[in-house]
Amino acid sequence: MALQGSTDAERLSDLASRPYKDQAIWFLNGFWHKFEDQAETLWKFVNDCAELDVQNKANGCALDEMMSHRFLEINDSTMTVREMRNQLRGSKAIGDKVKTIALVHILIVKYQVDWVELVNSSQGDNKEEIEKAQAMLAAVQAAFAESQKRAEEAADSLAKAQASEKEAHAREEDAKAAQVELEAALAEVKAQEDAYNAKTEQLKKKSEEGGVVSRNKAKNELAQHLGEDPLPLRRAKI
Repeated sequence: MALQGSTDAERLSDLASRPYKDQAIWFLNGFWHKFEDQAETLWKFVNDCAELDVQNKANGCALDEMMSHRFLEINDSTMTVREMRNQLRGSKAIGDKVKTIALVHILIVKYQVDWVELVNSSQGDNKEEIEKAQAMLAAVQAAFAESQKRAEEAADSLAKAQASEKEAHAREEDAKAAQVELEAALAEVKAQEDAYNAKTEQLKKKSEEGGVVSRNKAKNELAQHLGEDPLPLRRAKI
């Protein structure tokens, strides 16, 4: 579709008002012989703009000041938005009142093309090249979508692996705590058993030594001691 407008500036304004994808296709069609190898990069730019355009997404045409800064940042550009806008104004591509940055504006500055040549570039008599450009953009779009899908799957797998690792660590910590508790219980049982056996030996010795009265007393105490219910120790051992 031809650009609307009676002047080159009006035609550029019309192009800048079209969706990001259409701007990229127009640019690639117009300079196919120069930038055929940039099709993948242009599609990335289209996708970046759609992601950054919170309100309009893929149907948008231009980014505000903050998102333009973000676009330049994620694409490793050393140019600032102000510098880009000044360069566009210097070439009469935009006026002083333009506050947003369209994708075509970014492409004009990045690839240093003549914007007048761009808006007047042929788009209809090189059908074969146009179809090739559009097919390449579609192929790049599909490849990008597949790459994004694989990245999401990898992120999901990583999250599941991390969750499993965390769960295994928690089970390991529980097992360690249970082992500590068991060892403490066994130590307590051993202490009680040692005390029981020591008292038994002490009373046995007293029942065999000393006078009749003291021996009889010791025998009675020994009998009572041996007759006590050792169930707590048995339970602990079980």
